[in-house]
Amino acid sequence: MPYHFEDFALDGDRRELRRGNDLIPVEPQVFDLLQYLLRNRERVVSKDDLVDAVWQGRIVSDATLASRVNAARNALHDSGEEQRLVRTILRRGFRFVGTVREEAQSTETGATAPAEKPMAGLGIPARPSIAVLPFLNLSGDPEQDYFADGMVEDIITGLSRIRWLFVIARNSSFTYKGRAVDVKQVGRELGVRYVLEGSVRKVGNRVRITGQLIDAEDGSHLWAERYDRDLTDVFALQDEITVSVVAAIEPNLRRAEIERVKRQRPDSLDAYDLLLRALPDVYTFMPQGAAKGLPLLDQALAIEPNYALAHGFAAWAHQTLFIRGGLQAEHRDKAARHAHAAIEHGSGDAMALALAGFTIGLVEHDRRLADEAFLQALGLSASCAFVYAFGCVPVAYSGDAARAIDWGEQALRLNPLDTMSCVPQGIIGFGNFLHGRHEQAIAAGRRAVEMNPGFSILHGWLAAPLARLGRIEEAKAAATRLLSLDPQFTIGRWSTAVGLAPDIIDDVTDAMRLAGLPA
Repeated sequence: MPYHFEDFALDGDRRELRRGNDLIPVEPQVFDLLQYLLRNRERVVSKDDLVDAVWQGRIVSDATLASRVNAARNALHDSGEEQRLVRTILRRGFRFVGTVREEAQSTETGATAPAEKPMAGLGIPARPSIAVLPFLNLSGDPEQDYFADGMVEDIITGLSRIRWLFVIARNSSFTYKGRAVDVKQVGRELGVRYVLEGSVRKVGNRVRITGQLIDAEDGSHLWAERYDRDLTDVFALQDEITVSVVAAIEPNLRRAEIERVKRQRPDSLDAYDLLLRALPDVYTFMPQGAAKGLPLLDQALAIEPNYALAHGFAAWAHQTLFIRGGLQAEHRDKAARHAHAAIEHGSGDAMALALAGFTIGLVEHDRRLADEAFLQALGLSASCAFVYAFGCVPVAYSGDAARAIDWGEQALRLNPLDTMSCVPQGIIGFGNFLHGRHEQAIAAGRRAVEMNPGFSILHGWLAAPLARLGRIEEAKAAATRLLSLDPQFTIGRWSTAVGLAPDIIDDVTDAMRLAGLPA
């Protein structure tokens, strides 16, 4: 039901906030928060009410809630000082205090429409939103799957560079790989308005790609095209598909936004191919996978020395080998060298910058340079879950628990279905531990471990709050699992390696000792 107040209109069905004829871009959580306040404007809404309604039981920090309330006020040209429309009631909660007029919507027969039902799955963002499903590999050779997957990943990266477009991360989209899916269901589960699907057929030096853009709300087809190209044109083809999709979503697309889609790629398709082959091993988070993927990345860089993304993944792999593979100075130095190369050559590549910032923050402890890399990456691609997921770790280790939790929650919204979400989920737990909210820390930590039980440090992040609550047997069990995955782990070596900030190091390391981890 639309609500009108002052010169604003909020439409829950269309999930739009307008001022006059202008559409105001609003994050999905902020839109849901505003809508809940409007629906319940006759009473004071507590913080718990808002968390239950907007985040549906997820753990949310006070800082995150405050930032969303402030964002809601900003969208309405309100402020915490003025509180013209959204008022804070001391020690009780919030209330919408503006004069509101409801506009009943009618059906074709003229009857009043039934009350709006809550949408299953995630809420649809106010701005245009899209998920790109895995393209079918029609080459007849399962070994070519990686090529089709790489095409999709690059299209997602291009779409993520459009500032007004909300793009679901690759790894959440890829949970639908190999499944017959209903695009309407995908739209509900991922919280998006559009779905792109297609196929790739690679034969010899030729490739055929088909794509179709579907409105996930009603299943209608908005755009479809088939492309036949030589493999030498594959990068230009990815740009062409991306621009076509964005133009179908937004007919009045500005030239600047089209140019923003494009990013630097290697001149050699062989280097790109080697990178794609290395990624599954590097994504394991553990030294065995990093050691397996690095030779392929080294080959890619031998062909294309200025390939920023290959430098970024090599930095991550060497960081993994350093921190969880023996703390050898050789890996620390190589991680730093590749990270700086990624920054030097990757000014237009958000993923390369995110990997560089993560690595520099962890192995060099230069949090200022790491922050600069993350902010530059977000300036390029505001929908890049990678930036939030990798950025929240050094942010947490620096002691900024509130921002770490906030970035972790952003990563989960952009990438809700992927096992890689174990990192932001674990950092939400670690951040809550730093805030002394140990029950919330345990709940988030358990979810992280369930997502990826083979990632060793997740068990350490869980052990600490368990120990603080005196649940020593459970804490020791978590510590034992960490040591089974990383037998060389000691608290002192780990905390020194990642550079825990002085104001949190005692709290973290004391809790880990209580859990039975070796000093």
